Amino acid sequence: MHRYFKIYKPYGYLSQFITNEIPRKKKKLLGELGDFPEETMAVGRLDQDSEGLLFLTTDGKESARITGSGVEKEYYAQVDGDITEEAVALLKNGVEISINGSKYQTLPCKAFKLKNRPVFPERAKKIRDERHGPTSWVSITLTEGKFRQVKKMTAAVGFPTLRLVRVRIGNEKLNDMDSGEVIELQKFDS
Repeated sequence: MHRYFKIYKPYGYLSQFITNEIPRKKKKLLGELGDFPEETMAVGRLDQDSEGLLFLTTDGKESARITGSGVEKEYYAQVDGDITEEAVALLKNGVEISINGSKYQTLPCKAFKLKNRPVFPERAKKIRDERHGPTSWVSITLTEGKFRQVKKMTAAVGFPTLRLVRVRIGNEKLNDMDSGEVIELQKFDS
């Protein structure tokens, strides 16, 4: 019987359960957030400095389906500056980024500037304050997931990401979860 979890991955955690690398011995791992079966794996990844919705499961086939089938993943990115409609239009159409040293054209996606600042739990490491200029929030929904893609996309249009939170995978939403909270599901709604 496979098990399925959704988790609000906090800032500062790696999207893995074990590490044998000496430099990472002091890193925070997902296993510290709950009592998971030994064969539990993360479905996709979020960078150490990214946060938000992450699926965990013991079902490898379900993990492969979600990561490889074009399931939508929505992110809210707090960016440096007041993002323009022109920059949002560029994001929607796809932008050129670098993946492993090669140029890559991102697929068209959904993107829009958020009118109101979203409410998330306080982050462990503070974002710079308003004295250093304005920030704004943008929603970006992708069906692909390249390494640090959202951060590279916002930087490519002139608005580097300061904070990145994944808020949705398929139909499953982060909603009002607390940072570090784990909810066991019957199955993923993706």
